[in-house]
This record gives sequence, C-alpha cells and structure tokens, in this order.
Amino acid sequence: MKKVLAFAGSTSSTSINKKLAIFAAEKLENTSFDVIDLKDFTLPIYSIDEEQNGFPGDAKKFTSLLDNYDGFILSLAEHNGSYAAAFKNVFDWSTRIEKNFFRDKPLLLMATSPGGRGGQTVLETGVQSFSRMGAKELISFSFPSFYDNFKDGKIIHENLLISLKEQVNKFENAVNQSI
Repeated sequence: MKKVLAFAGSTSSTSINKKLAIFAAEKLENTSFDVIDLKDFTLPIYSIDEEQNGFPGDAKKFTSLLDNYDGFILSLAEHNGSYAAAFKNVFDWSTRIEKNFFRDKPLLLMATSPGGRGGQTVLETGVQSFSRMGAKELISFSFPSFYDNFKDGKIIHENLLISLKEQVNKFENAVNQSI
C-alpha cells in the first residue's frame, strides 16, 4: 500500500492548516498516511554562514523523512501573504540538502485561513515554486473562512466538502499510479 505524508506549514499548536491536512488525509481510501508536526524539527534560521557549519541534524532528519513517502499533503499557513517562517526555514534547509524537495511525487497543496480568500496568496506562491521543486503532479485546494466552514472536526459546507473530496481523489489516483 502506498503511503503519504501529511503536514502543515505551521508550528502553531492550534494550526487550522494542520486540521485541514489531517482531515484531507483521513479522506484517503486506499492509501495510508502519517502526520508530522514541524515543531519536532528545531533548526537555526537558514543562512549561508549557518550552512558552512554543516547541516543541522533535524534538517537531515526532515529531508531524509521525505524519501519514505509516495506523495505529500501540505497545507500552508499564510503569514502576511507568504509562507510561515517555520515552514520557509525547514524548506530552505531541506532544499540545500536535496533540491528536489518533493521527490518527483504527487502533492496535494492546500491553504486555509479565517478569511474569505482561504490563503490563496500563499497557495499561488506554492503552486509556482513547488512545481520546480519536484512536485510531479500538483493538485491545489483553497479552503475559505475556516471557522465558518469547519466545525466539530468536519467541513459543514457541502460544496466545499465535495470539492475537497474531488481533489483528494485526484491526488490519491496520482499517488497510486506513480511508480
């Protein structure tokens, strides 16, 4: 059975993006998944000066972890229209170790926010850059107004639920068709 890794581009203990990533992973029907938390990878802020000291153990650990999966579910937090600093830092360290971050494997890229745009700015940035970083088949989904549309651990807006399930199915098909 194929296995995917689900995580949020956030270290918040109350991350709505982590909730969305887990919810999406739970919709997989023929694929298993693991969930990680970026809080478990403590890294100095990336700089060439830091890199000259060698790669931190957690950077190597995170980067090698990606080799073990057939696809990825990532939900990005949007901070001032961009990636959260914690995700950007892990991403920067990891791509210095292995530029092909997503390993030529499928990616379900999502974003959510309390607002009506659902993290669309960071989602667009991710779509543009991750296709050059090894996302073989990139499927995206924006989930608007998280607190209005997600209650008691589930999506309550029927059309949003249908749309998410369609994207999860596309992603799962891509994962299970990959070699």
